Amino acid sequence: MPRSTSRPTRLLRTAAALTVVTSLSLPLTGCGYNDFQRLDEQTKSSWSEVLNQYQRRADLIPNIVATVKGEANFEQETLTKVVEARARATSIQATPELVNNPEAFNKFQQAQGELSSALSRLLVVSENYPNLKANQGFQDLRVQLEGTENRITVARNRYIQSVQDYNVLVRSFPSNLTAMAFSYPLKPNFTVQNEAQISQPPAVSFDKK
Repeated sequence: MPRSTSRPTRLLRTAAALTVVTSLSLPLTGCGYNDFQRLDEQTKSSWSEVLNQYQRRADLIPNIVATVKGEANFEQETLTKVVEARARATSIQATPELVNNPEAFNKFQQAQGELSSALSRLLVVSENYPNLKANQGFQDLRVQLEGTENRITVARNRYIQSVQDYNVLVRSFPSNLTAMAFSYPLKPNFTVQNEAQISQPPAVSFDKK
């Protein structure tokens, strides 16, 4: 009959097994695996907030357009551009996977930038119409829109920072080895050019013809 394994032998085998498990887990923690999980979730969360604020803005626009339409002789071209820009922006399906597709992400941010510019022009042009300036409903909508634009800026800045943190981890050694092993790609971010476009005030002429 085979002899039973002695207690010291069992302890040695257990210790050896623990050593193997530890040696296997060290590359995952030491090379940034857990950091990838944390930062990936952080970018998803910050991206969701960006989308929430963009949706809030899109929901305000129909009421703004309806109010402006009531103003006689309001610039139809300006109003049409807002409606068309909103349609383009909301036609893009903003899924969580969008942040891993640079081409789709660029189209999304370009559409949102165009909507920002169209809305900015509408608000500037509205200053030419005393009735709109005196319309409490329009002014309330304007305050809500301006507040939403501020929240969009905050949300975008948080997303930019979270993506920067994630991408630094992807590029750095030795975490870049983990990124290659587990297929963690660089994430697209809002571009400097896009930020400049959004922050640039529209050129509007107040000359009366």
